[in-house]
Amino acid sequence: MEKIVRCGQVEDINKLVAFLEKAGLSTEGVAESIDYFLILEDEQGNINATLGIEPLGNIGLLRSLVMTTKASENELFTIFEQMLLLAREKQIQSLYLATNKAGSLQFFDLMGFVKEEKAQLPEELLHSEHVRHILTVDNSVFMKLNMETVDISTKLSTK
Repeated sequence: MEKIVRCGQVEDINKLVAFLEKAGLSTEGVAESIDYFLILEDEQGNINATLGIEPLGNIGLLRSLVMTTKASENELFTIFEQMLLLAREKQIQSLYLATNKAGSLQFFDLMGFVKEEKAQLPEELLHSEHVRHILTVDNSVFMKLNMETVDISTKLSTK
């Protein structure tokens, strides 16, 4: 069964919001930044995974990574690689993410993210309500990827 990764479009908003709500995630900002979301879908148009960027000036916060059991590990790498291309296209200089799942740190390291101390987070990031909430979670870790130094062609060839 063929799956594709594509950018979200206005007509995807309701379907994407329902997908994120089913996963228990916030849908705040989805409609306003739908073109910063990637959707992995099957031939029937069912969403199998999504990943978005909350744009904050020239930086972005990765948001809403959700995968169903129908999405494979290779598709996880693919959606991240496509996100790097989208971030570059949108002229994002740095991508940030937050996680409280220690098991995911190795994957993000592999993708080129490095830990960022909370005290070092840029002012723009603190404008995000999502970030302000994450800062209240004790075991949260922030990571940063400098888009100016990442070689996407290397990432694309390493999976």
